[in-house]
Amino acid sequence: MAKSIWKKIAGWGNFPVEPGYVYRPEQMSELSEILRSHDAPNYIAYGLGRSYGDTPLNKDAGVIRTDRFNHMLGFDEATGLLTCEAGVTFKEIIDVFLPRGYYLPVTPGTKLVTVGGAIANDIHGKNHHVDGTFSEFVQTFDLLTASGEVIPCSREMNADVFWATIGGIGLTGFILRATFRLIRVETAYMNVSYEKAENLDQAFDKFAADADYKYSVAWIDCLASGDSLGRSVLMRGDHARLGDLPATVKEPLQPANKFKVKMPVHAPGIALNYWSISAFNKFYYASYKNETKLVEQSSFFHPLDAIKDWNKLYGKKGFVQYQAVFPKDNNPKEGLRRMLTMLSDARRSSFLAVLKSSGPWNGGLLSFPVEGYTLALDIPIKDDGLFPFLRELDQLVLEYGGRVYLAKDSTLERATFQEMYPTWEQFKEIKDNVDPEHLFSSSMSRRLGLTR
Repeated sequence: MAKSIWKKIAGWGNFPVEPGYVYRPEQMSELSEILRSHDAPNYIAYGLGRSYGDTPLNKDAGVIRTDRFNHMLGFDEATGLLTCEAGVTFKEIIDVFLPRGYYLPVTPGTKLVTVGGAIANDIHGKNHHVDGTFSEFVQTFDLLTASGEVIPCSREMNADVFWATIGGIGLTGFILRATFRLIRVETAYMNVSYEKAENLDQAFDKFAADADYKYSVAWIDCLASGDSLGRSVLMRGDHARLGDLPATVKEPLQPANKFKVKMPVHAPGIALNYWSISAFNKFYYASYKNETKLVEQSSFFHPLDAIKDWNKLYGKKGFVQYQAVFPKDNNPKEGLRRMLTMLSDARRSSFLAVLKSSGPWNGGLLSFPVEGYTLALDIPIKDDGLFPFLRELDQLVLEYGGRVYLAKDSTLERATFQEMYPTWEQFKEIKDNVDPEHLFSSSMSRRLGLTR
């Protein structure tokens, strides 16, 4: 059986940092042995650690690494259906299948995530308003449950467990393998339209044209105020066709995946402050002009992957990523305006702020997106005053009927979570049925009251 190592680990935000028994099995058979051993009181899966907060953490308990379960098991050229183990990364899928003319149907802002993590967090991307979350393309997955039984899950088989596991932050069991559909593409390039908006009103007017684009996102200056509140750069595009490429492109399906810069150490805490981020935001906004360009897919979908260990930019104290969705039918522009005003007034600077439109909720009991607009913020942890401020943001989101993304969260309070996710009791009933002893648990699940 794989042995554990007692060590401190964290998510991508480097907050919180918690100790646990970390396992890294190499064989599927070792998983059941670990679970039966009860060396730790309970367990949670940990992929590449790109969830920001305590979703993959399990203080003083077991954490099972999945990165060695990274085998491709089968692919159907006709349907685009790929079957692979849960530890396969999106980067590996792009490297293998983009040269063959296939691409991920949905991808977040990094390709360094696992398939199991994509399902457990029901990830979404720049095309949610058109295609929905990653789960829309998942056909089936096999789940190792607390009893040691492996059950197939789909919309037809064990459907209740399927919808509890989609976005279920790893609490229903251990995802072993999954089958999902890739999409066909002709090139590794994107036709991207860049368009500046002077304020939030202009940004919303321009987002109204999202139906014309498969992918849509906006960088937003969350420190701008007054008439410039919400000024943005919208980036919207589609996969380029062969006929769109210049003759100089000799390998139209060859991805570019090399890191360009490495962040070797944690930046000093003073490096990212209100003044430096404000100056960067002004420069970034001024550097764009309204134009359409042909860009390689990685620079559009995964720009920060070019900086290895970019999370160290925020210093040793780490940062909080706060992502909330404001529903379409409850005045989302006003909610976003108030949130941006709160951020600007409090001088809670965000180096990266991303605004996207989202489509309807898919039925995943703990899945995040609903139809409306989402705002994601990276906020450095400079002082303890940040946490009461986040409570204020939570209450604002509640006021507009929205919710916070659990994959990014590290501070949400139990009562607030229950109000944001009204199907939590249905989730917990399925969880208790498939895992009555709560063998699968995490620091987040205990904080939110989903496990003991």
